[in-house]
Formats: sequence, structure tokens, C-alpha cells
Amino acid sequence: MEPNADIALIGLAVMGQNLILNMNDHGFTVVAFNRTVEKVDHFLANEAKGTKVIGAHSLQEMVALLKKPRRVMLMVKAGPPVDEFIEHLLPLLEPGDILIDGGNSLFEDTNRRAKYVEGKGLLYIGTGVSGGEEGARRGPSIMPGGSPVAWPHVKDIFQGIAAKTADGVPCCDWVGENGAGHYVKMVHNGIEYGDMQLICEAYHILKSGLGLGAPEMHDVFAEWNQGELDSYLVEITRDILAYKDSDGAPLVDKILDAAGQKGTGKWTVQNSADLGMPITLIAEAVYARCVSALKDERVKAAKKLKGPRPALTAIAKNDARKKQFVADVRDALYASKIVSYAQGYMLMRAAAAEYKWNLNYGGIALMWRGGCIIRSRFLGKIKEAYDRNPRLTNPLLDDYFRGEIKRCQKGWRNVVATAAKRGIPAPAFGTALAFFDGYRSAQLPANLLQAQRDYFGAHTYERVDKPRGEFFHTNWTGHGGATASGTYNV
Repeated sequence: MEPNADIALIGLAVMGQNLILNMNDHGFTVVAFNRTVEKVDHFLANEAKGTKVIGAHSLQEMVALLKKPRRVMLMVKAGPPVDEFIEHLLPLLEPGDILIDGGNSLFEDTNRRAKYVEGKGLLYIGTGVSGGEEGARRGPSIMPGGSPVAWPHVKDIFQGIAAKTADGVPCCDWVGENGAGHYVKMVHNGIEYGDMQLICEAYHILKSGLGLGAPEMHDVFAEWNQGELDSYLVEITRDILAYKDSDGAPLVDKILDAAGQKGTGKWTVQNSADLGMPITLIAEAVYARCVSALKDERVKAAKKLKGPRPALTAIAKNDARKKQFVADVRDALYASKIVSYAQGYMLMRAAAAEYKWNLNYGGIALMWRGGCIIRSRFLGKIKEAYDRNPRLTNPLLDDYFRGEIKRCQKGWRNVVATAAKRGIPAPAFGTALAFFDGYRSAQLPANLLQAQRDYFGAHTYERVDKPRGEFFHTNWTGHGGATASGTYNV
């Protein structure tokens, strides 16, 4: 057979299969390969039946079917499997051919792989793909990075299959060199953790505090999805709350409250610590999943550790107060969401400086506007903020978001205070408010902290009456020496 295929895709799990079918729908000829070759035949005989998808039973056959420069996309498990396939493919490819990793790889691995593959004369792309099964099939958000000269060779394919905004703009554009694409996907996933936790806390407060059942909460989330909270995650929450089990009871009430995670949120938090950037809400979302996983311990602790009853009886019995408190929860959710995205953007800005990437922050919001898990109306506002000021250091400082925070602040504070008084855990709501108050404070108690560090470790400090960059050490006890440790770091 003549080499006339546009791209090969390795890995026929759900995401891989759906991306292939998406590419086929958009007129691209795709070669499908899987390590277990029986999956190739099954795919061609079933999901890909009647399409132009070509099956390959070996890597050699797959490569022979591709037009030059050859484009090979890996949709395999992150980690060693990616490295193994790279080693198998390198002897079969030629300089100028392009390897693409579309899995959830750690950006540092992509940095390493890009350098290695480029050293062999080939090109490398590490791309984030978000949207789950449905997104892969109908239009995901795609975040490519790696070898810049490879972008023109994959642009038509990626932008062709990507989700589109209402005005037809693809939710895909070039992010930056090396692991920039996978980094932006990692931050996307971290923000996803935060969004999900915030929604769950709103649900918990409405359920345990106001005593709302799933049908009532379905109506609440349906209403919220018509306003500024319009988003995929609020939409599916609405649908989940309406879904009934075979006995007619809400299915959500029968699901065990122990959350899983695959690690991308953890990666985001670990990297934020490396860069010294306080993404406190995402961190709380990660740890909230860890707390939930301690189900057996929590059941035992609930019998011994007592606190206030969560029920907000007086509010629940008064229709006007109940309606107002539901509105307050909505405001707390929206304000906390603004903080979450602001922290994500702070992290990306720090990463751009550290890794020498030129990130287009408005463009990233546009890439997330459709197809991906965190897609929402809200992201259009972030895009507008960076269109107004491409040098914006933090979305919280934009006039629109400052106004929204001001509008929501009373209800936000009321919800956090009420949850604390009634013993309803709301770690993400609480840390979002604490960060906001810390970020807007010109004076924090870190002066005392630096005095403590200097007292026990001679770590030095700066003075308010001296220029920044001058460091001082005090012999606090009269028994210490005058030598400082020299490890002061901001």
C-alpha cells in the first residue's frame, strides 16, 4: 500500500479510538496501532467500520503507510511506556519525522524526551488533550508544545479536530517549547481538582446545612448553570443530582464518599512548591481527596470526636433566609473559583519565567473555553482580561474580577463563617478566602516569622527602614555570634 496516511496513532483505549474517529471525520487518513494487535482488528471491525482508518499489525507496517514527514501520536499510559515506544520508533523514523505524546505526561519528562528526540534529528511534541471520552470524539481542548518547527505539520490536524468556540475559533494553539503544553495541561487538571472540590463543598453545605435533597439541589445547580457559573462541571453536577437508581432513589446518595485521583493535581502542587507559588486552593482540593480516602478512620473518628450539629434549622425553616443563603453559597462558589483560576495563572506566570516560556495567557483561556473539563463561560472573561492587559500579573487585579469579588464578598464570608460554626468542612472555600485576605494585605506577620528564623538560625532579615536587598542579623540573646547563616530566601 502507498504511504498516503496523514498520521498514525498508537494506543486504542477509549481516548485513542475516539481521537482516531474524530480525525477520520475531519478528512484525515489515520493508521491505528496497538501493542495488542487483536485490538486493531476489533477496532476496524466495530467502531471504525466503514471509515478510512487503516490498521497496522507492526510498527514497521505502520511507519511504511505514513506520508513524510511522518507523524506518530502516542496515546499510551504516561511513564515508561512512552519511553519504550520512543526507543522502538526511533530506528524506524527519519530526521524531520514527528513524535507526539498525547498522554498525561509529567512536563519534566516531556522536557527530557524533547531534548533526546531532537538530538536524534527528529521533532517532538508533548500535547495536553482534555475533554474525556466525549471531547476526544467530538472536539477536545488541545495544548501542544515541544519542537516549534513541528507545529506547522500538525496544526491542520489538531485545530481541525479541536473544539471550537461559539465564533468558530479552535480551542487549540501552540503553547511553547519543550514541556510547555503538558505543563499547561497539568495546571488545567489542578484547576479541575479545585473546581470539583468547590462544587462538592457547595453541595455538602446545601445538603448537610440546609437539608436539601438531591431533587432540590438539581434545581439549584440548574439555575446556577444559567448564570456566571455556567460550566461543564456545574452542568454535569445538575445531571448527576437528577439521576435515579433502579429503585427510584438518587444514585449520588448511594456512592461511597472516598475519592480517587491519578496524580496530576499532586504534580501541580509539587511544582508550585518548587516555584514558591501559593496555589493553596488546588492543594486543599488534593488533600481533601486524601481525607476522603480515609473512610474507615473517619467513620471511627465520627463516633469519638464531637462538634456542632451541621443543620441550619432556623435558616432552613425560613423561605426568605433559605433563599438568601443559597445565593450566598453561589457567591462563595463563584468568588472561590475566581481565586482558584487566579492562582493557576500565577503559577503559569512563575513557570514561564523559570522555564523561559513565552505563554499567551489569553490564548490559554481560549484553549480552555471549549472541549475541556473546566470549560465555562467564566473563561471568556479571563480571555477579555488579558486582551485588555496582556501584562496582567493576576486576574484578581482586573477591573471585572475585582468588581465580582466585591459583589460576592459578603455572601462568601457568611458561608465560610457559617460552615466553620456548624462544623461543615469547607477547606477550599476557606483557603480561597484566606488567600484573598492575605494577598490584599500590605502587612502580614512575616516580620515576626523572620525574627524567629534569625533568632534560632541566624537566617537574617530585611528592615522596613532600609532598601530591599540589605540583610541584617541580631544577636538576640547576647550569647550568640555575629555570623549569619546566609540562607535568607524570599
